[in-house]
Amino acid sequence: MSQKKKPLFLSWLQLRKERARLLVAIAGISFADVLMFLQMGFRGALFSSAVEFHNSLNGEIVMLSNRSRSLISLDRFTERRLYQVTGITGVESVTPIYLNSMQWRNPENKEIWDIYVIGINPEYQVLNIPGVEANREKLRQPDTALFNLGSRSEFGAIAQRFQAGEKITTEINERNIQIAGLFKLSPTFGINAYLVTSDVNFLRMAPSRQSGLIDVGVIKLKPDANVQTVLTEMRSRLPNDVKAMTREDYAKAEVAFWNASTPVGYTFDLGVVIAFIVGAVIVYQILYSDVTDHLPEYATLKAMGFRDRYLLIVVFQESLILAALGFLPGTAIALSIYRITNLATMLPMTMDLGRIVFVFILTVLMSSFSAAMAVRKLQTADPADIF
Repeated sequence: MSQKKKPLFLSWLQLRKERARLLVAIAGISFADVLMFLQMGFRGALFSSAVEFHNSLNGEIVMLSNRSRSLISLDRFTERRLYQVTGITGVESVTPIYLNSMQWRNPENKEIWDIYVIGINPEYQVLNIPGVEANREKLRQPDTALFNLGSRSEFGAIAQRFQAGEKITTEINERNIQIAGLFKLSPTFGINAYLVTSDVNFLRMAPSRQSGLIDVGVIKLKPDANVQTVLTEMRSRLPNDVKAMTREDYAKAEVAFWNASTPVGYTFDLGVVIAFIVGAVIVYQILYSDVTDHLPEYATLKAMGFRDRYLLIVVFQESLILAALGFLPGTAIALSIYRITNLATMLPMTMDLGRIVFVFILTVLMSSFSAAMAVRKLQTADPADIF
């Protein structure tokens, strides 16, 4: 056995000797990893669900009121601003979208819930969502709407009943409507469910809304148009009561709103830090106890001529072994919780390789930091004092 392998072998023997302590350490690291995975998972679900609508827009440029901040903090503007850009070279079409929260009556228990209604012109494909496109023609009928497959249970088993062939009618703002199809958008931290209808039906459901005052304008460009050139021309022509941006920048602005303008993003980031600290404390306590219990053995090795570097390697290898053993069950548990959370809340809780690698790196850093704190006692071990 080579000299390089000896510290690793000794590290594993020491950990295996105290099986109860080893299991406690693995459980502690797994717990910290699960906490970090959950915080990152909720943060990722927050951002990915918040921009599903933005990414579905069938256009390269989006127009908004200058006072709009996010999908749940919109301000209206006149659609005349949207039609002002139709003469710009490179613009193929413009489409207005109405957005508003309305009152949905659960047809099963008659409870009232807020639902986010999207009003579109069924003449144009403005949303790249398969269910919407497949049923767009049905929205030409009066008092029809498409229901969101991703809605939570409090809105009723609409999707299941519709797929079973049942005719679904209910009320939106006390107006009778019929469900004509289904589509899929994930709920967000601010929106529990979506409904898509025509612009005409939207204004019938919301009689207080004035026709021509829209929430979002979608501008589709010709295939050979340069987005930045067209955007620059738009900004030079439009007054300062509206703003125009690319669809990608629109999605980034939504993420920035949730991350910086609300406490939600900060809360999840803080949760990761707290989980890191909790795991570091647990590993430190385990390693410190291990060093303390084996201090005579370490002192004997030092008396035999082993240098501090060898003993420090032993402790650091213990920390890395614990990191690896704790990370594996922590990842497995987190995957199960992701699945359960997705089924219960319909939030897009998904695990990706980047997150797994990042949490593993954090776990190694956490364990290494704890080892660095624990070996301070080992460095002061003097054989003369111990014996």
